[in-house]
Amino acid sequence: MAQTTRTRPAVSLLATDGRPHPLQDTLMAVTVVLGLLAFVTAMFHSLHLISSWAGLLGILTGAYGQYISVTTRERFPLILGMGASAIGFFLGMAHGGLFGGVIG
Repeated sequence: MAQTTRTRPAVSLLATDGRPHPLQDTLMAVTVVLGLLAFVTAMFHSLHLISSWAGLLGILTGAYGQYISVTTRERFPLILGMGASAIGFFLGMAHGGLFGGVIG
């Protein structure tokens, strides 16, 4: 009798289809970090430049990550990061904007 051996696919925490997704994972991590940075710095009025720029970059990287994402486990942190980035961006814009006090 011939035995068949089953090979397990590489288990990844972020990809449920068994394949690696390094670009999507990187975009997800960058979006979450920028979202946290934008959200935390938005709580301080004098840090509006950091919060607005980090929020804008977080929204853009999250949107591109959503566009190329493959699995739901990648999309969930992207949405959380984009939400935090948006809150930080909007509060940063309300406190002085992208160029407030630097130009003009």
